[in-house]
Amino acid sequence: MGAEEIWNAKEVAEEAREQCSSDIPSSPLIIDIKLPLPQLKPRIINLCKELFKKWSHLDDSRFTIDTVSGGITNLLLKVSVREDDGNDSFVTVRLFGPNTEFVIDRERELMAIGHLSAAGFGAKLLGAFGNGMVQSFIDARTLSPEDMGNPKLAADIAKQLRRFHMVEIPGSKEPQLWNDMYKFLEKASGLKFDESDKQRKYDNISFKEVNDAVSQLKDLTNLLNAPVVFAHNDLLSGNLMLNDDEEKLYFIDFEYGSYSYRGYDIANHFNEYAGFDCDYSLYPDKKAQYHFFRHYLNPDEPKEVPEEDLKNLYVETDLYKLASHLYWALWALIQANVSSIDFDYLSYFFLRYEEYKKQKDSSFSLAQSFISECGTS
Repeated sequence: MGAEEIWNAKEVAEEAREQCSSDIPSSPLIIDIKLPLPQLKPRIINLCKELFKKWSHLDDSRFTIDTVSGGITNLLLKVSVREDDGNDSFVTVRLFGPNTEFVIDRERELMAIGHLSAAGFGAKLLGAFGNGMVQSFIDARTLSPEDMGNPKLAADIAKQLRRFHMVEIPGSKEPQLWNDMYKFLEKASGLKFDESDKQRKYDNISFKEVNDAVSQLKDLTNLLNAPVVFAHNDLLSGNLMLNDDEEKLYFIDFEYGSYSYRGYDIANHFNEYAGFDCDYSLYPDKKAQYHFFRHYLNPDEPKEVPEEDLKNLYVETDLYKLASHLYWALWALIQANVSSIDFDYLSYFFLRYEEYKKQKDSSFSLAQSFISECGTS
């Protein structure tokens, strides 16, 4: 499968232009994310010359391309350009992976980018092309999963997440978590695999059981009346950057952003403490969670947060961590069928689904007891 158009770059640029009140250039160019870096370089240079006319006359030797990160659904490249005055300029090019439109709403992402950027989050949109975008360069390092457990960084992430959740994005405020999950479930339940081994593993999945799990969890979480916020929904270490010299933290990559539940966004972040080895024993303990909650709920006076508020958020987050497991399990099934990226998505489905089943009884029991207490108090 070769490179493909993810969106209409001209329409994207026009939409962004209206949001950002600035001229956003566009190109219909499509660049194959699977190409090795030496073959990507001339294509990225041509793209930059086409989008930014001030660079069109520069020799290719003035451009340096480096890989920043390669996620499961996109590739991020740093472009360094030696200007005529001898100074260097920097931008980042983000290439979307093929078939990501099955799991990512690019229009929803675009709607959010301008408003989040205006609120001080992420990089600025500078240009759009057939299967990606060009953004301003953030001079910072990507965090590791271990970094997120550092108490100071955890407090900073909590404070910034509170600010993020306060950003108003135009349009419907309806939470999208369950809508997205049922869409995933519908698509995931009708897949066919070319490889017999994958098909055999897939055939062992009981989608009635999965559907019942989603429905039961949805019904129980609804009883918690969790606040609805604009959520990042993918706050793993790779989407957190830190400038160590300035001690400045950045949230990046809003492709899964939508209105959702406060507890889900926090729980999904906590699940990412498991790291690349998916070791969920690294999920933060109650003390670490309360530390995070205090700085989220009251950044200025974290020690003044009432115990009741901490318990409420603890129960909310503990239940929504199950939704995180189900969401990414179903996401992985779709990716197993459509993605060309070398990753064992099918095994990832079983890993996340089994984690959901292991944690279900204790989380359901805690939530039901809490709901019962609230109902009698």
